[in-house]
Amino acid sequence: MTTVLLIRHAVNDYVKTGRLAGWTPGVHLNEDGRAQAEALGHRLAEAPLKALYTSPLERAVETAQAVQAHHPHLPLNICEGVKEVDFGEWQGMSLSELRKRKLWEVVQHTPSRATFPSGESFTHAQHRAVVAVEQLVYQHPGQLIAFFSHSDVIKLVLAHFLGMHIDTFQRLEISTASISTVQLGHGMPYVVSVNDVAHLRQPKRENKA
Repeated sequence: MTTVLLIRHAVNDYVKTGRLAGWTPGVHLNEDGRAQAEALGHRLAEAPLKALYTSPLERAVETAQAVQAHHPHLPLNICEGVKEVDFGEWQGMSLSELRKRKLWEVVQHTPSRATFPSGESFTHAQHRAVVAVEQLVYQHPGQLIAFFSHSDVIKLVLAHFLGMHIDTFQRLEISTASISTVQLGHGMPYVVSVNDVAHLRQPKRENKA
């Protein structure tokens, strides 16, 4: 079986703005985020990783680079399939303003029916992320590979392999710099761990960014 590590990027200052980052360019790890990424790198330093894939967004790439520093023989591959959800017109808007919109309740309670204005739906985001993971699992049979992605995308992938309805995916907690592990072969998928933050000092709940 192929073992897949689904790793959320480390923390950044954008969460403090109270706005939805989405695909916003130039969102970099802050000092705490760099420390988280370094701890993650040490955690995985001896792991027999065979491939590294990351969302193209800076915060994910910088987190992946901290792991790559311990595996310099591995190239860092950009994977558009695990990029953050495309929030469209919601990108960069304040969460306090978004909570006033009718779509907010749909997003929170029936996300399977939510499509962001000029963006994508959660169902589309889930499909393209799962397809990306499955395609690369096929290319790495029996190996250990890592994906560096974003909270909602990782939740959507885990929900798929857990057999959860997409309307319940927000019940999963994915902290910054956390590791979730899935094993995929020819038969049943196995979710081995969710939100592993043993390498971090004080795991806590963060807003999406």
